[in-house]
Amino acid sequence: VPDFEFTDQSGSPVNKQTVNGKIYVTDFFFTTCPGICRRMSSQLQRVQKEYLTDPDILILSHTVDPERDSVPVLNAYAGQYNANPGKWKLLTGKKTEIYDIARNGYFVTAKEGDGGPKDFIHTEKFVLIDKTGIIRGFYDGTDSLSVNKLLTDIKLLKLEYPMKKENEMVLDRQRSAAAAEAAKEKERN
Repeated sequence: VPDFEFTDQSGSPVNKQTVNGKIYVTDFFFTTCPGICRRMSSQLQRVQKEYLTDPDILILSHTVDPERDSVPVLNAYAGQYNANPGKWKLLTGKKTEIYDIARNGYFVTAKEGDGGPKDFIHTEKFVLIDKTGIIRGFYDGTDSLSVNKLLTDIKLLKLEYPMKKENEMVLDRQRSAAAAEAAKEKERN
């Protein structure tokens, strides 16, 4: 994923450094969408709920209608979905830059365009990006089974990265307990 600089629903800048070292899910929507966008936002609520306390997971939702979706409009929309601004960032910026990253960064559409006034991107895709900025998967954000797979893939992806020390200690205790239980079972037999 290339460098980027957008503004979130709180008016704060969000860029490549924001997601550096994080696993994140991204999508493209607009607040006045009468169809798929609301289903997608409802599915992202599930992702947020699952990983609300996990500092390594973020959600980035980019508006494809930045002329209408100002910071206050995004903030109101975020409120409708209880989007935690530290976890789920609704982004706006220059249309040409949003459309460029959609096409050439996240590859959510093969349709050519220049981000001009007649250009429009509308996709149901969620994209999973790993801690190094590599795309790991595409999911149908309107389908709960596809989002279930996304949630599972995030868990699997987290296993690829070294755990923090406090998690290692828990894991060591679990291994020790399992080894002790296995030894007891062996003695009984």
